[in-house]
Amino acid sequence: MNRPISVVIPHYGDTAPALALIDMLWAQTDAPAIELVLVDDASPEAFPDTPGVRVVRRTRNGGFGAAVNTGLRAAEHDRVLVLNSDLEVAPGFVGGLVRAAEPWMPAVCGCALVGPDGDSQWAGRIFPRTSQYVIEWLTPLARFRPRLHRAVGHDTSAVPGVVTPVDWVVGAVLLLPRSLVLDAGGFDEGFHMNCEEVDLQRRLRALGVVSVFLGTVTATHVGGGSSDDLTRRTWVMRSRHRYARKWGEAPRVLRAALTAASAVNLVSNAVRRAAGRDVAPVAVFRRELSLLRCAGAAR
Repeated sequence: MNRPISVVIPHYGDTAPALALIDMLWAQTDAPAIELVLVDDASPEAFPDTPGVRVVRRTRNGGFGAAVNTGLRAAEHDRVLVLNSDLEVAPGFVGGLVRAAEPWMPAVCGCALVGPDGDSQWAGRIFPRTSQYVIEWLTPLARFRPRLHRAVGHDTSAVPGVVTPVDWVVGAVLLLPRSLVLDAGGFDEGFHMNCEEVDLQRRLRALGVVSVFLGTVTATHVGGGSSDDLTRRTWVMRSRHRYARKWGEAPRVLRAALTAASAVNLVSNAVRRAAGRDVAPVAVFRRELSLLRCAGAAR
């Protein structure tokens, strides 16, 4: 518990959330000594030089994994806590996380995440499969998704108050063993955003490093603040295709399954349009196919 810890915060976009998080980290109680490393990922709004914070400035925007790799290489300590800039944490957060993680070390540890509305973001997950992506893609299932937890990859044993191993934990909060992560090659920087933490945790699992959901600790995660919706969806689809190529899911099967789901969406949206809903079935269909083409072309 007394060993110091490095905190790495990737930054891109508005500086206000990261500055607020830094204030929360300085206000931590009953926590180990903290080294703060902020990685400015060639942000259009440069992060200001800040007392007590080592600001590392990248010259090219590489996405989440590239920024974290830069921070890992700059960090002084072997325990590294990676935090999204759009988090809100209580004064006992760091100390509570470190204490809960100690029996599992070395491991990749995450905590319970909730949105600003208090709803769970299901930070403990099951390794992705094509069927999960199809269920997310299908418009007719949208209203049922809040109840389809395992079908969309949520580990339903990972709930607040519970500490349990899981396939992977969401990258908004990651307590990492720095040396083991770097020995494993760090994050694959071919993932600009999305799936990079899953890929890393699968590689570490093969080396005997488990992922653990620490449900006794909670952080509030806003999410989606560094990019517009279309850009984010494009990154997500490209990352899912890259993940499929790496882990044997066959990208052509993923594209075929999602194309079939888009055809179902076209019919569903046509019915909704006939019922007076404000939806453009053909435009939505074309937009979905365009995303799939872009994702399939990326390497």
